[in-house]
Amino acid sequence: MSEIKNKVRTANDLTELTERLVAVNRVTKVTKGGRAFTFAAIVVVGNGKGLVGWGLGKAGEVSAATEKGHEAAKKNFIKVPIHKGTIPHEQFARFGGAQIYLQPAAPGTGVKAGGAMRAVLESVGITDVLAKSKGSSNPHNLVKATFKALSELRDVHMVAQNRGISVEKVFKG
Repeated sequence: MSEIKNKVRTANDLTELTERLVAVNRVTKVTKGGRAFTFAAIVVVGNGKGLVGWGLGKAGEVSAATEKGHEAAKKNFIKVPIHKGTIPHEQFARFGGAQIYLQPAAPGTGVKAGGAMRAVLESVGITDVLAKSKGSSNPHNLVKATFKALSELRDVHMVAQNRGISVEKVFKG
């Protein structure tokens, strides 16, 4: 995720954040004194209005790892264009072995996505979308692939600005 477009960091947008714990992984290190357990937590934070971020926290306890993940998530927010509760267009993305496909859906469809993708899509405020994941079901890579897909979404105003024309001309072709 070296190049994520639409990065946002303003204090006004960070109010009313919801936190979702995507996955917790227990890591065991065997030493001569016994086993040492640590936890890694993937956390997704969003305001439900198009702003979302993710973070990874590692600590000796689950609650501490979750808190570290929450703080890390607040440092890498992206702004996602939402059109009538869904995404503006289809999007495909890959990260590692995970491949995801997002498709706009009619109002009332709901979020048809599983696991890690559902947490990200609901945190950003998308209410209607069809999503499919192929390949790896690793939550780390699914979250990263979903963020990659959401960061590449473009709304009508972005397309018009890039082409240097008005919004009306975008629809006329």
